[in-house]
Amino acid sequence: MEKTKLIYHTNSYTYECTARVVAVEGDAIALDATVFYPGGGGQMADRGSISWGNGDYEGNVIALSKRNDVIWHVLDCSPPAVGTEVVGTIDWMFRYKMMRTHTALHILCGTIWKEFGVQVTGGQMYPDRARMDFAIDNLDKERIAYIETKINEAVEADYPIRVYTLPREKAFAIPDLVRTKINLLPPMIEEVRIVEIVGLDLQADGGTHVNHTKEVGHIYITKAENKGRINKRLEIVLGEG
Repeated sequence: MEKTKLIYHTNSYTYECTARVVAVEGDAIALDATVFYPGGGGQMADRGSISWGNGDYEGNVIALSKRNDVIWHVLDCSPPAVGTEVVGTIDWMFRYKMMRTHTALHILCGTIWKEFGVQVTGGQMYPDRARMDFAIDNLDKERIAYIETKINEAVEADYPIRVYTLPREKAFAIPDLVRTKINLLPPMIEEVRIVEIVGLDLQADGGTHVNHTKEVGHIYITKAENKGRINKRLEIVLGEG
């Protein structure tokens, strides 16, 4: 089966595309191209719908998965047949919130790495907030206030964000490319996708992001939790973008 062209990897701002059904399994369809991000790395999967027959038929995408470079879209209706031309449309407001949130977490991660040199131990995005865990022993109120000031300085600096790929060997020659304590990149990946906040942060990453840090809006640190002697959690919410 041919690989799915991942339109969200080349342009996170694309919210609709035409594609062809290449396989059907139950209520799930595989397409030759998709705008739907299937979820991963703490980022939630996209929401949206797929229509066909000049819009006469439409189904909501209720689940997404990626298997062997193919994205599967589970519909809440009987799926179209192989060969059918369809139009996939994501919930743009939700996608854009995820883009802003994901970039906010990179700003947080990059700032804490730059200031304290500590790694990430976990992270998760939700519709209304996000959290990230760090291998750090001290996150008192003064330090949290300092971090919040620094991350919002990065937002206001309006750093550009570049997304590109590098051969695996060249990518891993970059110091500190992987910020998690455990390298989660499968060994079979030959090309590594890089997300760079120019002037602040550079990481291997597969999610969707905005083009400039100012798009993120103000970042508020709303909660800090102790998850172990050297494991602390910060929760963030975003202001209006």
